[in-house]
Amino acid sequence: MSQSSPYPANADAAASERALLERRARLLGPTYRAFYRNPTHLVRGSGVWLYDAQGRKFLDAYNNVASVGHCHPRVVEALSAQAATLNTHTRYLSEIILDYAEKLLGTVPAHLGHAMFTCTGSEANDLAIRIAQHSSGGTGVIITDFAYHGATIATAQLSPAAVGAKGVPAHHRTVSAPDTFRDHGRAAHDFAKNVAAAIEDMRTKGIKPAALLLDSAFSSDGIFFPDAAVMRQAADHVKEAGGIVIADEVQSGFGRLGQGMWGFANYGIEPDIVTMGKPIGDGHPIGAVLVRPQLVASFGSNTGYFNTFGGNPVAAAVGLAVLDVIDGEGLIENARNVGAYTSELLRALQGRHGAVADVRHNGLYFGVELTADGNEALAATKTSAVVEAMREDGVLISSCGPRGNVLKIRPPLPFARDNAEQLAETLDRALSNW
Repeated sequence: MSQSSPYPANADAAASERALLERRARLLGPTYRAFYRNPTHLVRGSGVWLYDAQGRKFLDAYNNVASVGHCHPRVVEALSAQAATLNTHTRYLSEIILDYAEKLLGTVPAHLGHAMFTCTGSEANDLAIRIAQHSSGGTGVIITDFAYHGATIATAQLSPAAVGAKGVPAHHRTVSAPDTFRDHGRAAHDFAKNVAAAIEDMRTKGIKPAALLLDSAFSSDGIFFPDAAVMRQAADHVKEAGGIVIADEVQSGFGRLGQGMWGFANYGIEPDIVTMGKPIGDGHPIGAVLVRPQLVASFGSNTGYFNTFGGNPVAAAVGLAVLDVIDGEGLIENARNVGAYTSELLRALQGRHGAVADVRHNGLYFGVELTADGNEALAATKTSAVVEAMREDGVLISSCGPRGNVLKIRPPLPFARDNAEQLAETLDRALSNW
């Protein structure tokens, strides 16, 4: 497949995009990085589709932020109607905030009785860590060794994918992600044992454990779905040590895994705190912390919490609309059924292309691990080339994992069978140039 776009921009369009990139660099600085070698100038979205400034259509197989589809009419209507009526904060009484809290809490186990609202998943994880440290009296948090949990100071320090291992403070501990592929899945088999060892190491250094912070899909680590019994054992070790189990559902929640609303339920874990963001608002900035009431009784009276925009009426209206769409359009069932079909197509590619070493899947979440004869650097380079080739061919995906060699496929929940076929056909073409 040619690396050039089948929709070549004319000279004026190319000059306009160069000017846009230059303006972006001048105004936003070097920390803002664009996706793709040829950054995509998007101007419109609808369902599973995104459109660029030249009118080119891209199949979005990556953005879980627009969980129920880009610009879903029901969500847009709820947002605009509430914005035209009232938007303030939670220090005033508001029925819609309570309606939303009640409906959201109705999706999780009954022991999670309080909802606290934020604007982002980073804020949600930050608040969860504060609550865990306050209620447990500990400071140490256990994470996986290439996790990503947010962009605040506290959550960035618990995100080795962003700050590297050296950026994790000494009172926290990293454990190997439960890799189900390498070494015959040894890391997955040993996950609970590794968590227990991390707790013991904390104790020997006078550190009291506060929490185990888990992304249920191990998204940045490479996307893994380990054995449920091992995950429950890991959670039990933390609770026995007086710590809190926090389920980070930002990437794995809201029906994405196709077996229910939440990824932690797949393991039979009863978390003490559940955090969420991104998909909760279909693109509108909302986050939430659902928590055992007893954990915030002391925290609320001694520390308190207020977020000016967290839980505002517009956010609540949007959140309610998202839950209604998930239920009304059968999106969890769709994630299960279309996810299984997509997995079949991807596994068929594994039989055709030696570079595809493993396909990991749960609902509409896929990790496709690529190899290059044991050369990790080459595998990462070629994985990046596959992502770029697919973008040029009209399909958006990304990559993840500590080695950068796992294709990360995570489409909006309305993804359909014909979308899955386009994804597989495009990946087949990209791999043919491997």
